[in-house]
Amino acid sequence: MTEIDIEAERARRKEEVALGYRIFAALRWGDLGDGHITARDPEHTDHMWLLRFPCGFEKATVDDLVLVGPDGTATCGTPINTTAYHIHHPIHEARPDVVGVAHTHTPWGTPFCATGRPIEAITQEACTFHDRWAFFDDEEVQVLGVEGGKRIANALGDKQVAMLRCHGLLTTGPTVAETISAFVTLERVCEALMKAPDANPISDEAAVIARDDLVRYRSLETAFDFLVSRHLGQSRWGQTPT
Repeated sequence: MTEIDIEAERARRKEEVALGYRIFAALRWGDLGDGHITARDPEHTDHMWLLRFPCGFEKATVDDLVLVGPDGTATCGTPINTTAYHIHHPIHEARPDVVGVAHTHTPWGTPFCATGRPIEAITQEACTFHDRWAFFDDEEVQVLGVEGGKRIANALGDKQVAMLRCHGLLTTGPTVAETISAFVTLERVCEALMKAPDANPISDEAAVIARDDLVRYRSLETAFDFLVSRHLGQSRWGQTPT
């Protein structure tokens, strides 16, 4: 990347992080400050952008984002959610293909993770994650250090999403936009699975066809535009949250 490309990409990633926090707020997630969204910096790739703490998700702007180094230190010594560092940094470190990481506690995702059930293809949206999810079967729901985050990263492996036992959902993506859309979609999937525990899933073969078609047309990336429009009442580009 040239210097100009880096600046443009950094601005895009930061904007998507701020929009992501606002989308979470619009969906009434993170009301207690319980959650975090990060983006890898395109130049300093061992650093990540994160919302300063405390800051309400509904108020998040690009100016509220701070750059966090690999040692957990934020720019200008700004306070951060340390659990975000514990969880997100090891994932960014282990997965150079990952740009965005998102986690928060949701009404359907957290209880579904407590059941230990697999993600079955009982809806079209569920097919998106066919063979693309992992289960973190660990009792450390209060992630007190990066060692806990490393175990999450290890459980995640090369998958896109992780179900954290008795804790909640975690999604990743090659863009922050896809990461956020994956999270919202996964919460819908968990709702369907909780409401229809005896549903009859489609076959693996049919699920693969649906998944590959959805991925081919970048449905998650496109969904981010709809989320921004529907919940924030604005277009995605050219209108930085203020």
